[in-house]
Amino acid sequence: MTGTEATPPIRVLLADDQALLRSAFKVLVDSEPDMEVVAEAADGAEAVARARETKADVVLMDIRMPGTDGLAATRMITADPELSAVRIVMLTTFEVDEYVVQSLRAGASGFLGKGAEPEELLGAIRIAHAGEALLSPAATKGLIATFLAQGGGADPERETAPSYAVRLAALTAREREVLVLVAGGMSNDEIAERLYVSPLTVKTHVNRTMAKLGARDRAQLVVTAYESGLVRPRVE
Repeated sequence: MTGTEATPPIRVLLADDQALLRSAFKVLVDSEPDMEVVAEAADGAEAVARARETKADVVLMDIRMPGTDGLAATRMITADPELSAVRIVMLTTFEVDEYVVQSLRAGASGFLGKGAEPEELLGAIRIAHAGEALLSPAATKGLIATFLAQGGGADPERETAPSYAVRLAALTAREREVLVLVAGGMSNDEIAERLYVSPLTVKTHVNRTMAKLGARDRAQLVVTAYESGLVRPRVE
């Protein structure tokens, strides 16, 4: 059995109202041996329908589309228990976008500018598929953290601090420590080095923290850490 047979390719859904852009992304994605485009969508409603039909691993979702936009589509996908394994990467023309934080709160794994280099786009798909938090190089983690802390793109349905306090209380001291480091943008290897433990131990702590907080992936841990007040952005 070959490696390709042992590891199925990452199944990608492209959602963008620009057909030319979808075609370009399709050629790029399909050129990689470890991923393939399984469906395309021209608006949010179609994206949700295709996600349900294909159970794609990763959705590249344009934020601004006619009709049902990418934000609404993201909420619908992440709210569907049958699509809990689907990861969403938001595509935006402007990386500091009022919808970016709302997208993260809605369950997206991160975002990428449409002007990103091909390798960045392919890397984003792999990172999201692996369950990691994706923040593009042009938009730093510090900027996102500050935007979150300032209530940018406020969501009236988001949890209150007391509500977060109840959930954070379920974490052990080490899990809270790991959560803070994840929110700081550190990888498992970096956290392991900081805490003098193995990367596998860190992964276990991260997984348990996600389970206790009901987070889909690391991006949601970052959102929770900042919105709960557990972590505050540093003022340079």
